[in-house]
Amino acid sequence: MAALRFGGAVDDTVLPGIPSPGPVTEWALPVLTMVATVLGVLTVGLSVTAAFLLPGDGRSVAAHGWVLLRRVTWLALLWAATSAALVVLTVSDVLGVPVDRLGRSSVLSFALSVSQGQSLMWQAGLAIAVAVASRAGLSRGLAAATAGLALGAVLPPTFTGHSAGAGNHQLAVSSLALHVVAASLWVGGLTGLLLVRCHRRFGETAARYSRLALACFVATAISGVVNAGIRLGDWPALWSSRYGALVLLKTVALLAVGAIGAAHRARTLPALRSGTPGVFVRLAVGELIVLAAAVGLSVALSRSPTPVPGTAAEPDPLVELLGFAQPGPPSAVRMLADPLPDMFFLTVVAAGILAYLAGVRRMRRAGHPWPVSRTASWVGGLLLLGAITCLGVARYAYVLFSAHMVQHMVLSMVVPILLVGGAPVTLALRALRRPADPQVRGAREWLLLALHSRPARVLSHPLVALAIYVTSLYGLYLGGLLGTLMRYHLGHLAMLTHFVLAGYLLFWVLIGVDPGRRRVHPALLVVVHFLAMVAHAFFGLVLLQSTTVVADDWYTAVHPPWASSLLADQHLGAGLAWAFGELPAAAILLLLVRQWIRSDEREQARLDRAADRAEATGEDDDLARYNAFLAATRPGSSTMPEHHADKS
Repeated sequence: MAALRFGGAVDDTVLPGIPSPGPVTEWALPVLTMVATVLGVLTVGLSVTAAFLLPGDGRSVAAHGWVLLRRVTWLALLWAATSAALVVLTVSDVLGVPVDRLGRSSVLSFALSVSQGQSLMWQAGLAIAVAVASRAGLSRGLAAATAGLALGAVLPPTFTGHSAGAGNHQLAVSSLALHVVAASLWVGGLTGLLLVRCHRRFGETAARYSRLALACFVATAISGVVNAGIRLGDWPALWSSRYGALVLLKTVALLAVGAIGAAHRARTLPALRSGTPGVFVRLAVGELIVLAAAVGLSVALSRSPTPVPGTAAEPDPLVELLGFAQPGPPSAVRMLADPLPDMFFLTVVAAGILAYLAGVRRMRRAGHPWPVSRTASWVGGLLLLGAITCLGVARYAYVLFSAHMVQHMVLSMVVPILLVGGAPVTLALRALRRPADPQVRGAREWLLLALHSRPARVLSHPLVALAIYVTSLYGLYLGGLLGTLMRYHLGHLAMLTHFVLAGYLLFWVLIGVDPGRRRVHPALLVVVHFLAMVAHAFFGLVLLQSTTVVADDWYTAVHPPWASSLLADQHLGAGLAWAFGELPAAAILLLLVRQWIRSDEREQARLDRAADRAEATGEDDDLARYNAFLAATRPGSSTMPEHHADKS
């Protein structure tokens, strides 16, 4: 409340002629936001602790996990009710009308039509889903799904507010989403840890949380710096504005919690192993108090006005829509040297490379070689992913269909092929360590469960992978989805991510070496790949001959004055799509033919070994017995197999 008053988030002054929602809304809205934030953090923390940090009981959660899930039910229901109440208070704040004077139609219209209201309703709906899932069963898989739903429920409000309205919202929104997820895991996990402090394996549970907390600390710090920098605008605002002062206070809290975490790892974890948990509880309570203060500062910052650089320019509708100014005519320099960074893809690239290199290092320390070609393939694929989504080409992909099609082709064909060549699942299964407690599911155990699950068996079928790849290609452009997804940052992220995942699934089925794939004869894989090539070429041909502009509403709004007509640019993109896949498709075809030849060679070698063994022992081999069977069943043969004689 002090931070709200200091940052200017609440102002009881009523100016003549200016609508005011009244003091109830002024104070109740941020306070209820704080309550919803705390409930969300607790829901995430308790469900994650039950699913991933505590040992289980076979396939079910153990007693402490059961207790946590029962508490999650009530926390999630309260969270849903609080989010629904926030809809009413937000309408009051936006319209400047006291709560008791609001009409039902105004509230419903805001909840269903305005992005802020929609985000709160999504959060309420997901919170109810968490409550239902927490009572649906006791399996550890269901507990993991509950934790995933809880993490998803904290995200909708991050796509509205300061970050969504900031310039370069690609970086602002993604960094805020990462910040909220990391902080929720960190604070909520610590709360869940304190609630199970009487568990007999508490020391090992605390050690697992410590590794999670370290990763969350790094993610929270980096994403917080990026997001604060975007909202402040420039460095002087950090010490010359009240918003900057609150950011500095939050930074101090973050550093203090980091120091406490270091003390945990150095002092209290060894003390827990020796059987003295009192020190850990005292330090953890202090850490939780500081973290709670940081959460309070975060809520105050979300309500406080940000420093606005002085400018006389009129607001640019394109900046509001795109998050950046319209780029100039494309050139090689602008495509590469005018980046549009996105925190989501930067995090994926950095985490993917670091995790892979850590696995390779662990393999080599254990004396097991790992092919350099696989490492180069994986790192190259992730670097290409970061380049195509964060360099200047990403700007042009928003305003030109042709640039978007280049981005699509790279993400759905080149990047997946390189990632599949890195064999990440094989590396993970070899490098990840088994937990000391067999009742604990570590990353390796969850990965094995996913590989042998029914969804994995269905998705790994070649025809299913082909259907997903082709349906997403035609459905996106010919089904009218492209314009809708381009308008929303979350939709755009989901679209680009789907390109990579659909391509990865198809090429993993075709040429992957990781375990979990179906055993399919290479001849069938050649046919599947040929069908994918035909579908891809036919798609390009359809767009080349089309006289209807795809996503006409979007590209009309963002069309640059220096560009060619929308239809001409679409035909250029269609030609690129038609021609782009030739080299990757040819490379995959060569690999499949090579696998086919090697499969036949291995089968022939197996038959030769069987014949040699039969000759050495004086017995008939499989081929000789099969030939004898055929000879016996020819018409006019005097001998018949025994089972046929019985039937006659």
